[in-house]
Order: sequence, then structure tokens, then C-alpha cells
Amino acid sequence: MKTVQKLTGLLLAALLLVSGSAVSAERIPVVASFSILADIVSNVGGERVAVSMLVGPDQDAHVFEPAPSDVKKIARAKLVVINGLGFEGWIERLANAAAYHGVIAVASDGIQPRQRPGHGNNAALRPDPHAWQDPVNVMTYTRNIVSALSRVDPAGSEIYKANGAKYLHQLAQLDDWAQAQFAQISGTQRTVITSHDAFEYFGAHYGVRFLAAQGVSTESEPSARDIAALIRQMKQQHVKALFFENMSNPQLLQQISNEVGVAPGGKLYADALSPPNGDAPTYLRMMRYNITQILARLRLN
Repeated sequence: MKTVQKLTGLLLAALLLVSGSAVSAERIPVVASFSILADIVSNVGGERVAVSMLVGPDQDAHVFEPAPSDVKKIARAKLVVINGLGFEGWIERLANAAAYHGVIAVASDGIQPRQRPGHGNNAALRPDPHAWQDPVNVMTYTRNIVSALSRVDPAGSEIYKANGAKYLHQLAQLDDWAQAQFAQISGTQRTVITSHDAFEYFGAHYGVRFLAAQGVSTESEPSARDIAALIRQMKQQHVKALFFENMSNPQLLQQISNEVGVAPGGKLYADALSPPNGDAPTYLRMMRYNITQILARLRLN
């Protein structure tokens, strides 16, 4: 009897394993260009999609170099989701290397980009790609992702719409909370120093002035003149809100910190999430964490 029960249990376990594998195999393979976008896609796609990313947590998409494994990811995908606005300068050659002819969805479609000058000798205006730093823009991302997933998987369209609606509600709640928090801070106190110029959309939306040592890309190198001007401004305005970023080299900002005698206020998450056990494993948690960190330092200005 015990032998029969044991065999029955093993058979059931095998059936569950096969069933689970079948469900997993049926998921729509989607590749997102970087960790923040992968999280948004996962919220919309839910159990119908298997999301992988090219640029992972705490990694810098500005200096990303695709590996052979990334070519394989793209080749297997039914959908590739990118930020756009020049953020993924490597995506075209990667898609060509993978002979990918499927759908490439641009999450930022429909967003009016902010134009930012480069630093030093590269002062030409270029689109600022960091549109996700404004939750209202991420609402546009969400709608675009709902549309793209529905295009490649029409049978799941209603599920994607429902998941998208739920996520839009969470984004609205986040934005309402953030607006209420910043309303408590005087406009004259709202100046923040960061490693690179990633928070202009955030600043425009919440009325915070961000100054950065580097331009919109971490590939750019600020001139000595730029750094000297930033240090003078910090001293004149008594700015105490100074932050590293999770995927940037802290050396330059540490130099500025030493010059002005202001200790950094920790790190912000700009272009990448944290690992799952970190402070910012999802977009919603990243924004709440950044806002809480910024508010704590602004109250010292």
C-alpha cells in the first residue's frame, strides 16, 4: 500500500512539474533593454510573459557592451522593449547581430523629450532619455507596453489591459504622495547635486533643481571649468543635498564633496534598479526610496 501511495505521489509530482514547464514554455519571451523597463513590462505582462533584460540591476546602460548571450536573448524574443530617446545606442547593431525581425516597442513614444546640452566641448542639444524619472511619463510607457504586448499576443489583450490599469493606479498613487511630500519643502530649498544629469524630468515635475557633474550620459567627462562652477554654486547657495548614484563612479562627486565640505546624502537610483534584496528592486520602490532620500537632505538646506 505504501509503495502504491509513494508511486502515486511521484506521479503527481511529475505531472505538476511537466504542467509547470508547459506553462513556462508558453509564456511570451520578451526582452527589455534595462532593469527599470523590465519591471514595468513584468507588471503589465504578468504570468503571460517571461521577461529578461539586457542591462541588469546596478548596471549602466550608457556604457553597456552586448555579449553573445544578449544576442541569443534577442533572437529568441517575440517582443523587444526599449526606452528610446537615444538611450540604447547599441540596440540596432544588437538586433542586426541576432537577425531579429520582430516587434521593437519604444516605451517613450508620445513623450515630448526634454532637450539637454552636453558638457565641455560637446554642448549640442540632445534628447534627455531619462523620462522614467517622472511617473506621469511612466503612465505613457505603461500604455505603450499594453499595446505592444497585445499586438504580439492578442489572446492576452484583456489581461494586459487589466494589469496596465492596475499599474496606472499605483503610479497615480505614487505621484499624489510625492506631490504632497514636496509641497512641504520651500522652493528656495529645492536644489540637489547628483553624479550625472539623470533627474531633469523628476525636477521639472516636482519643482526640484538638479545640478550634475556629468551630462545626460555617464560617458561624458566634465571639464575642470564645469566642476569649478558647480563648486562655487554649491558654496554660494549652501547646498547640502548631494548624492551618488548606484551605477556611477563616485570618485568625481567625492572630490566635489571634499571641496565644499558637504557629506554625501547616500545614493540615488537613476538608470538602474537595485538587486532584489536592495532598497529599490522595483520602479515604484525606487521612486519612493529616492524621494524619501532627497526630502531628508532638502530639509537641511
